[in-house]
Amino acid sequence: MTGEKDIMCKMEPSNGLNRSLDIVPSTEEKMKDRGQWSNKLEFVLSVAGEIIGLGNVWRFPYLCYKNGGGAFFIPYLIFLATCGIPVFFLETSLGQYTSEGGITCWRKISPLFEGVGYATQVIVALLNIYYIIVLAWGIFYLAFSFSSNLPWASCNNTWNTDSCMEFQRRNESVDQSHFENATSPVIEFWERRVLRISSGIDEIGELHWDMVLCLLVAWIICYFCIWKGVKSTGKVVYFTATFPYVMLLILLIRGITLPGASRGIQFYLYPDLGRLADPQVWMDAGTQIFFSYAICLGCLTALGSYNKYSNDCYKDCLALCFLNSGTSFVAGFAIFSILGFMSYEQNVPISEVAESGPGLAFIAYPRAVSMMPFSPLWACFFFIMIVLLGLDSQFVCVESLVTAVVDMYPSTFRRKNRRELFILVVAIVSFLLGLIMLTQGGMYVFQLFDYYAASGMCLLFVAIFETICIAWIYGADRFYDNIEDMIGYRPGPYIKYCWLFLTPATCFGTFAFSLIKYTPLKYNNVYVYPWWGYALGWLLALSSMVCIPLWIIYKMGTTKGTLKERFRELSIPSPDLPKTRQEQEKMQAIFSADGHSLRQRGTPTKEGYFPVNEKESNC
Repeated sequence: MTGEKDIMCKMEPSNGLNRSLDIVPSTEEKMKDRGQWSNKLEFVLSVAGEIIGLGNVWRFPYLCYKNGGGAFFIPYLIFLATCGIPVFFLETSLGQYTSEGGITCWRKISPLFEGVGYATQVIVALLNIYYIIVLAWGIFYLAFSFSSNLPWASCNNTWNTDSCMEFQRRNESVDQSHFENATSPVIEFWERRVLRISSGIDEIGELHWDMVLCLLVAWIICYFCIWKGVKSTGKVVYFTATFPYVMLLILLIRGITLPGASRGIQFYLYPDLGRLADPQVWMDAGTQIFFSYAICLGCLTALGSYNKYSNDCYKDCLALCFLNSGTSFVAGFAIFSILGFMSYEQNVPISEVAESGPGLAFIAYPRAVSMMPFSPLWACFFFIMIVLLGLDSQFVCVESLVTAVVDMYPSTFRRKNRRELFILVVAIVSFLLGLIMLTQGGMYVFQLFDYYAASGMCLLFVAIFETICIAWIYGADRFYDNIEDMIGYRPGPYIKYCWLFLTPATCFGTFAFSLIKYTPLKYNNVYVYPWWGYALGWLLALSSMVCIPLWIIYKMGTTKGTLKERFRELSIPSPDLPKTRQEQEKMQAIFSADGHSLRQRGTPTKEGYFPVNEKESNC
């Protein structure tokens, strides 16, 4: 029975459904160390806050308009079914099953693929540096919204130029010759007051201290949202994840009651099936799914790891996925109804006012708001929504990075106040690195991070290896057994076949297409970066992707044995993983056949199996 004793000594706490047959201690003490959601609602709101962000408001509606209106839903729903939901469920259930963060969960599943975890955390670390800059801009605009006259509505400001021309409404006449080389006050406020942008990335210029203050406020709020771990995060999301919906509903009702709203909605939804022949439409649909569902970032794994073992994560994931896509769809009505109003008021085509990304949030929408009665009120509503949408996505990403590192070094960071200090260090370092984006050339740096560091290419690359690891190395059937043990039933086979075939094939095809159709970044489709700017961008992209192959090479090179033996050894899951009920019953039978009861053999402890006497302690 030597081999059985070895197995017995390695056994760790089990979370199987049949608690009466547990032959290993439960993981309750571990979860007390890590923390746990107080209830399911905290988990659902935290995930909702992470995945429902700025991309739902400023990216999805524009992509619909750009890529064939209602026809865009065809590739979008295909990618949602083959990639979005399967990978979303994979990451969430993996975190719940292993009770580990974004790195150690992959180490336990397969040591050979631990690099997947490092890749996700590199992306998150880069995301933490630049994503919060949007919050700083939002806070800056919000501060200026509390005034009777919005500063971006007129040309009577110190930063305005002689070519500035105020908004022209339908009932106003103006000499058309004045339009030549004219700029609007909202663009001048954005470029000359907020960004104070230089001529290029090689002219970084000075730091804007008023924007530094806004960034500092954003980081202070972010820190205190997560400084106590899930205890604080779980409470904060009750507000940050729900209040944006109130703002969105208010803006939606206001938008659809404006004149010209139907024009905007028609441009948003009118189906142009001919656009489906353009491969770029499919590429946009795929990247939007990966962006908006926060997959391949390790965030879902971290949030799922704080769940109770028996939580029904399958139903949670389906509900959250439909909530996310539904929010994007509704946000399109709110945004394009107001853009339709602006098109009507200025008597220009909708294509001249429809923008995506920061251009929508900080140029198009402020311009539209300035045309409404009680414009400061609507400006406040909009920028409060922007700040809150970005805030919960930001602090969940920081929490994900912290969870991953703390789970790697639990004895170091789970001591009193160590975790809080580590979060503070992460916040300070990210704040200091982000300062370069608040200089006169900072916008060019921000665009490099946005285009390369967390690009669809990086996320697709990680998704390929995630599904290969779970479906082909660990085993899709084995993981389904684990899921059944957790939630009490077996999900339909469709998700499993997606992990095995559809998801990796779709991700690989899209990844290859993104390489073939790669176009260098241009700021405002005009400014061309110098060669070293593009080199920096590719370094940002490769910094995450190289983690996976480099880790595989490192582990294969440092492990002893033949190539086949090394691969087999590094593909074996950790014995520390929770044992399913079937595995427990099998071990129960082994112990019973030996003629000893579990109580005779000793009592479970936090460290594992504790023998009764010294004869059994030699294991």
